[in-house]
Amino acid sequence: MRIIAGKFKGRKLYSPKDDNIRPTSDKVKEAIFSMIGEYLDDAAVIDLFSGSGSLGLEALSRGAKICYFCDNSAESLKLIKSNIDVCGADESSHIFTGDYKKALSKVTEKADIIFLDPPYGEVFFDKCFEKICEYGVLKEGGLIVAEHGKETPLPDKVLNFGKIKEKKYGAVTVSLYVELNDGVW
Repeated sequence: MRIIAGKFKGRKLYSPKDDNIRPTSDKVKEAIFSMIGEYLDDAAVIDLFSGSGSLGLEALSRGAKICYFCDNSAESLKLIKSNIDVCGADESSHIFTGDYKKALSKVTEKADIIFLDPPYGEVFFDKCFEKICEYGVLKEGGLIVAEHGKETPLPDKVLNFGKIKEKKYGAVTVSLYVELNDGVW
Protein backbone atom coordinates (compact mmCIF):
# COMPACT_ATOMS: atom_id res chain seq x y z
CA MET A 1 0.00 0.00 0.00
CA ARG A 2 1.41 3.37 -1.02
CA ILE A 3 0.61 6.98 -1.84
CA ILE A 4 0.00 7.09 -5.59
CA ALA A 5 0.46 10.75 -6.52
CA GLY A 6 1.22 14.22 -5.20
CA LYS A 7 3.67 15.50 -2.63
CA PHE A 8 3.80 12.19 -0.71
CA LYS A 9 4.01 10.07 -3.88
CA GLY A 10 5.70 6.72 -3.41
CA ARG A 11 5.56 6.72 0.40
CA LYS A 12 4.89 3.19 1.62
CA LEU A 13 2.11 3.04 4.17
CA TYR A 14 1.82 0.59 7.01
CA SER A 15 -0.73 -2.14 6.27
CA PRO A 16 -3.03 -3.98 8.67
CA LYS A 17 -1.76 -7.26 10.08
CA ASP A 18 -5.03 -9.12 9.52
CA ASP A 19 -8.36 -8.87 7.70
CA ASN A 20 -10.09 -6.78 10.39
CA ILE A 21 -9.17 -3.65 8.42
CA ARG A 22 -9.77 -3.58 4.66
CA PRO A 23 -7.68 -0.88 2.99
CA THR A 24 -8.80 0.50 -0.35
CA SER A 25 -6.73 -1.12 -3.09
CA ASP A 26 -4.39 1.08 -5.12
CA LYS A 27 -6.48 0.39 -8.23
CA VAL A 28 -9.70 1.59 -6.60
CA LYS A 29 -7.94 4.49 -4.88
CA GLU A 30 -6.54 5.68 -8.23
CA ALA A 31 -10.02 5.46 -9.77
CA ILE A 32 -11.56 7.44 -6.89
CA PHE A 33 -9.01 10.22 -7.18
CA SER A 34 -9.42 10.36 -10.95
CA MET A 35 -13.14 11.02 -10.35
CA ILE A 36 -12.71 13.67 -7.63
CA GLY A 37 -9.56 15.51 -8.69
CA GLU A 38 -11.33 18.82 -9.28
CA TYR A 39 -12.59 18.85 -5.67
CA LEU A 40 -9.17 18.44 -3.99
CA ASP A 41 -7.41 21.80 -4.18
CA ASP A 42 -7.31 23.31 -0.70
CA ALA A 43 -10.12 20.95 0.38
CA ALA A 44 -11.19 20.01 3.88
CA VAL A 45 -11.68 16.24 3.98
CA ILE A 46 -13.33 13.85 6.43
CA ASP A 47 -12.20 10.24 6.23
CA LEU A 48 -14.84 8.29 8.19
CA PHE A 49 -14.01 4.67 8.96
CA SER A 50 -10.41 5.60 8.11
CA GLY A 51 -8.87 2.17 8.61
CA SER A 52 -5.26 2.81 7.60
CA GLY A 53 -5.83 6.46 6.66
CA SER A 54 -4.92 5.75 3.06
CA LEU A 55 -7.75 7.76 1.45
CA GLY A 56 -7.28 10.82 3.63
CA LEU A 57 -3.52 10.81 3.14
CA GLU A 58 -3.90 10.45 -0.62
CA ALA A 59 -6.22 13.48 -0.52
CA LEU A 60 -3.63 15.49 1.46
CA SER A 61 -0.92 14.40 -0.95
CA ARG A 62 -2.97 15.65 -3.90
CA GLY A 63 -3.75 19.11 -2.54
CA ALA A 64 -6.28 18.91 0.31
CA LYS A 65 -5.43 21.31 3.14
CA ILE A 66 -6.74 19.29 6.08
CA CYS A 67 -8.09 15.83 6.85
CA TYR A 68 -10.13 14.63 9.80
CA PHE A 69 -9.44 10.91 10.29
CA CYS A 70 -12.13 9.05 12.21
CA ASP A 71 -12.18 5.47 13.48
CA ASN A 72 -13.07 3.52 16.61
CA SER A 73 -10.63 0.60 16.23
CA ALA A 74 -7.47 0.78 18.34
CA GLU A 75 -5.53 -1.01 15.58
CA SER A 76 -6.80 1.47 12.97
CA LEU A 77 -5.89 4.45 15.13
CA LYS A 78 -2.31 3.15 15.48
CA LEU A 79 -2.08 2.61 11.71
CA ILE A 80 -3.48 6.06 10.95
CA LYS A 81 -1.00 7.75 13.30
CA SER A 82 1.93 5.73 11.90
CA ASN A 83 0.93 6.55 8.31
CA ILE A 84 0.50 10.25 9.09
CA ASP A 85 4.03 10.17 10.53
CA VAL A 86 5.40 8.39 7.41
CA CYS A 87 3.99 11.20 5.26
CA GLY A 88 4.96 14.02 7.62
CA ALA A 89 1.33 15.17 7.58
CA ASP A 90 0.91 15.95 11.31
CA GLU A 91 0.05 19.62 10.82
CA SER A 92 -2.75 18.93 8.35
CA SER A 93 -4.22 15.89 10.14
CA HIS A 94 -6.65 15.52 13.03
CA ILE A 95 -7.60 12.12 14.44
CA PHE A 96 -10.94 11.54 16.16
CA THR A 97 -11.42 8.43 18.24
CA GLY A 98 -14.88 6.90 18.38
CA ASP A 99 -17.70 5.89 16.13
CA TYR A 100 -18.74 7.94 13.12
CA LYS A 101 -21.52 9.77 15.02
CA LYS A 102 -19.15 10.94 17.73
CA ALA A 103 -16.50 11.85 15.17
CA LEU A 104 -18.87 13.88 12.99
CA SER A 105 -20.07 15.81 16.04
CA LYS A 106 -16.45 16.89 16.74
CA VAL A 107 -15.64 18.23 13.27
CA THR A 108 -15.63 22.03 13.50
CA GLU A 109 -15.25 22.86 9.83
CA LYS A 110 -17.43 22.00 6.85
CA ALA A 111 -15.86 19.47 4.52
CA ASP A 112 -15.49 19.61 0.76
CA ILE A 113 -15.19 15.81 0.60
CA ILE A 114 -16.36 13.07 2.93
CA PHE A 115 -15.10 9.53 2.40
CA LEU A 116 -17.49 6.81 3.61
CA ASP A 117 -15.86 3.40 3.63
CA PRO A 118 -17.50 1.42 6.46
CA PRO A 119 -16.99 -2.32 6.92
CA TYR A 120 -18.63 -4.14 4.03
CA GLY A 121 -21.86 -5.85 4.97
CA GLU A 122 -22.62 -3.30 7.68
CA VAL A 123 -25.59 -1.04 7.14
CA PHE A 124 -24.13 2.35 8.06
CA PHE A 125 -24.78 4.38 4.94
CA ASP A 126 -28.28 5.70 5.73
CA LYS A 127 -27.22 6.58 9.26
CA CYS A 128 -24.04 8.27 8.02
CA PHE A 129 -26.00 10.43 5.57
CA GLU A 130 -28.44 11.33 8.38
CA LYS A 131 -25.61 12.43 10.68
CA ILE A 132 -23.89 14.37 7.90
CA CYS A 133 -27.15 16.31 7.47
CA GLU A 134 -27.79 16.66 11.21
CA TYR A 135 -24.33 18.07 11.95
CA GLY A 136 -24.14 20.10 8.72
CA VAL A 137 -20.54 19.02 8.05
CA LEU A 138 -20.62 19.05 4.23
CA LYS A 139 -20.08 22.35 2.40
CA GLU A 140 -22.54 23.42 -0.25
CA GLY A 141 -21.29 21.80 -3.46
CA GLY A 142 -19.36 19.21 -1.44
CA LEU A 143 -19.00 15.56 -2.33
CA ILE A 144 -19.61 12.27 -0.51
CA VAL A 145 -17.51 9.36 -1.80
CA ALA A 146 -19.07 6.05 -0.71
CA GLU A 147 -17.10 2.85 -1.18
CA HIS A 148 -19.18 -0.29 -0.79
CA GLY A 149 -19.40 -3.91 -1.81
CA LYS A 150 -21.20 -4.66 -5.06
CA GLU A 151 -23.66 -6.78 -3.04
CA THR A 152 -24.73 -3.62 -1.18
CA PRO A 153 -26.02 -1.27 -3.89
CA LEU A 154 -26.81 2.28 -2.84
CA PRO A 155 -29.89 4.15 -4.07
CA ASP A 156 -29.82 7.05 -6.52
CA LYS A 157 -31.13 9.34 -3.79
CA VAL A 158 -30.43 9.25 -0.05
CA LEU A 159 -32.21 11.94 1.96
CA ASN A 160 -31.27 15.16 0.15
CA PHE A 161 -28.28 13.67 -1.67
CA GLY A 162 -28.23 12.46 -5.24
CA LYS A 163 -25.84 9.99 -6.82
CA ILE A 164 -23.93 11.65 -9.65
CA LYS A 165 -21.61 8.80 -10.57
CA GLU A 166 -21.07 5.15 -9.84
CA LYS A 167 -18.23 2.89 -10.94
CA LYS A 168 -17.61 -0.81 -10.28
CA TYR A 169 -14.19 -2.34 -9.78
CA GLY A 170 -14.54 -6.09 -9.26
CA ALA A 171 -16.23 -6.61 -5.88
CA VAL A 172 -16.04 -2.89 -5.02
CA THR A 173 -18.39 -0.10 -6.06
CA VAL A 174 -17.71 3.62 -5.64
CA SER A 175 -20.70 5.99 -5.57
CA LEU A 176 -20.40 9.79 -5.60
CA TYR A 177 -23.13 11.94 -4.05
CA VAL A 178 -23.84 15.65 -3.94
CA GLU A 179 -26.49 17.54 -2.03
CA LEU A 180 -29.53 18.28 -4.16
CA ASN A 181 -30.99 21.77 -4.45
CA ASP A 182 -34.59 21.50 -3.30
CA GLY A 183 -34.52 17.78 -4.10
CA VAL A 184 -33.44 18.35 -7.72
CA TRP A 185 -30.19 17.50 -9.49
